[in-house]
Amino acid sequence: KLVAAERKFTDDKVQKVIDLKSKVCEGTDKGFVVINQKGIDPLSLDMLAKEGIVGLRRAKRRNMERLTLACGGIAMNSFDDLTPECLGHAGLVYEHVLGESKYTFIEELKNPLSVTILIKGPNKHTLTQIKDAARDGLRSVKNAIEDGSVVPGAGAFEVAVNAALTEFKKTVKGRARLGVQAYADALLVIPKILAQNSGYDPQETIVKLQEEYADAKTPVGIDLASGEALVPADAGIWDNYRVKRQLLHSCTVIASNLLLVDEIMRAGMSSLKG
Repeated sequence: KLVAAERKFTDDKVQKVIDLKSKVCEGTDKGFVVINQKGIDPLSLDMLAKEGIVGLRRAKRRNMERLTLACGGIAMNSFDDLTPECLGHAGLVYEHVLGESKYTFIEELKNPLSVTILIKGPNKHTLTQIKDAARDGLRSVKNAIEDGSVVPGAGAFEVAVNAALTEFKKTVKGRARLGVQAYADALLVIPKILAQNSGYDPQETIVKLQEEYADAKTPVGIDLASGEALVPADAGIWDNYRVKRQLLHSCTVIASNLLLVDEIMRAGMSSLKG
């Protein structure tokens, strides 16, 4: 009796899904797909299959959240509230084998607010690099949209700030001038590293950039292909405003904290024992 009652309870739930499918898809060529975060027993899957309903089970929670953003509709927790308004829509749903794993692809969506980028590569290291590059690129676009502005890249921003601080130093008196000069010199580390990583002489490259900026009064950066100066705006090389803002803020705070340290105390095992 207990097994029969449990079976009937489950079958009633499945029947509600079948009734909803009949109500929505009858007389059309539309298909019906049920995606469940938990399990679906084989008998229920068989009932759904006989009615032309595709049942997908064991979906991950984060995928369920993305599905509602991609397809629309609502993730339902009860069979009592099933209505056509809670359904999402997709033009194509199919299963594809990648390597040794099977994946379900949902495509041809009307207004997707969530998408998946499929990355293929020969090994895990390559996949990790491509994944990081894609994430960095998407985050850069997101930052640019939120900031509503960008700054010239290729080391142009640092060269321009260095020149501005050098001019500002003339208005500063006392030992503070040394601090301004040290700050200006520290900013040139970024174009120096860019030149060094590209196989060019850092000092020679910095001199070229500073001379070019002094003549043109336009932000100029380093061309990694030739080692010469270029206008980043013409080459489409930009940096995020918030990244540069955070860089200036962080390095200033860190340098200030280090200057406040009067003495570094080292405690080894011998001193602790004593």
